Amino acid sequence: MSEKKVINRWFIVIGALGIQLCLGSLYAWSIFVNPLKEQYGYTTTQAQAIFSANLAAFALAMIFAGRLQDKIGPRITALIGSVLFGSGYFLSGFTDGSFQGLLCTMGVIGGIGIGFCYVSPIAALVKWFPDKRGFITGIAVAGYGAGALVFAQAVIVMIEKNGVMSAFFLLGAIFFAVCIPSALILCNPPEKWTPKGWSAQLKKNAPVTRDFSWKEMIATSQFWMLWVMFIAGAAAGLLVISNLKPFGVHNGLSTVAAGSAVGILAIFNGAGRIVWGIAYDKLGRPIAMSLMFFLQGIMMFALIKMGSTPALLAVASSWVGFNYGGIFALFPSSTADFFGTKFIGVNYAFVFTAYGIAGIIGPLLGGKIFDITGSYLYAFIPAGVMCLIAAALALATTHPKDRHHCQTV
Repeated sequence: MSEKKVINRWFIVIGALGIQLCLGSLYAWSIFVNPLKEQYGYTTTQAQAIFSANLAAFALAMIFAGRLQDKIGPRITALIGSVLFGSGYFLSGFTDGSFQGLLCTMGVIGGIGIGFCYVSPIAALVKWFPDKRGFITGIAVAGYGAGALVFAQAVIVMIEKNGVMSAFFLLGAIFFAVCIPSALILCNPPEKWTPKGWSAQLKKNAPVTRDFSWKEMIATSQFWMLWVMFIAGAAAGLLVISNLKPFGVHNGLSTVAAGSAVGILAIFNGAGRIVWGIAYDKLGRPIAMSLMFFLQGIMMFALIKMGSTPALLAVASSWVGFNYGGIFALFPSSTADFFGTKFIGVNYAFVFTAYGIAGIIGPLLGGKIFDITGSYLYAFIPAGVMCLIAAALALATTHPKDRHHCQTV
């Protein structure tokens, strides 16, 4: 089917970026940590528990959202998510700092909303761009990575002027205004549509010739290897993201200097998603993945010595953000290439449950270890080891064998 007979596929990218940009505000969470501790008496563990609850709800909700997206398409699924996501933050403004209240609103409701919003644009884009799968996934999720850059300074100003609860309230209103119109743009291409002049045989990463159902997929060793690698990389990144500002302040930096590192990480988080997506298309999955995990593992070992000056923390945060961002370009593309695109919504959702596990391990590992020892050292070292193991797994993982006929979900 000719590309001229359908909507310009780049409009779908616009809708995806609008949603992902708002979702990425979650990466500014470390800015909330100290105000919650100072104004409402939170422990570091409590503050990170809200962040972890959001990530866990995000990952679990994606399973249901992925199946729904595969059945009814990305538009309605994203609209449901937009309402839940905005409501989670909006309602947080009325909790008066209650830990249980924030856990339920920003944590659970907001996390479910992110799960519904996040899967829809990605599932649509891998179908619209089979010729640029790594690149276009990187572009889309770069919006998520750049969200903290857009919202970090705004959140700081909101908190300083009107307090933490007001910041939640205002963010919810912004998310309603941006995500709902963006969701209305999303749609799937017509059945059997392909870009003009594209041939699957030309693709470097050799996609499978059939579509795996989620039941078939989880029976393969490739799924579990992807899942373990995802946990390793995401846990390391989230450990740093959720504790970055407190880590800088603990090492003697000013609140402004430590907060600036959050914005720097966001810039490179977004850039990494694009660059690693291109690397996936050009170098192939094994090399791109292995290199990304190796570089992240090295930084985890060096990070403990890099929080004492703004320059060192900037280098560390940019390095971590750049490699962490690559996860979200490489894994959707790998899922599609390994298991097909027909059930990509639910299939990637199952892979993405690893993010929920990482969201518990990473932030809580850092918060709890700091509360006990007064240092982040014994959190960074295990994270580095996990990343190096993932680098080896990336080289060992091959495409699944096409031995069975495709089953329906």
